[in-house]
Amino acid sequence: MPTWRKSSRSQSGGNCVEVAVNVPGRALLRDSKLGAESPVLVASAVGFAAFLGAVKSGRYDR
Repeated sequence: MPTWRKSSRSQSGGNCVEVAVNVPGRALLRDSKLGAESPVLVASAVGFAAFLGAVKSGRYDR
């Protein structure tokens, strides 16, 4: 069973994403506003780690 977490930077009423990384080899993402009703995007743990690294480095900043 996934354990869902929302960013500490999320604001109530905002557009937020929840992530579950306690599933071996996978990262699951969903829309926090829809909760359990949200479709789930599944990424590999390696791919998700690479994405987070790129975000943190500013690669996607405009």
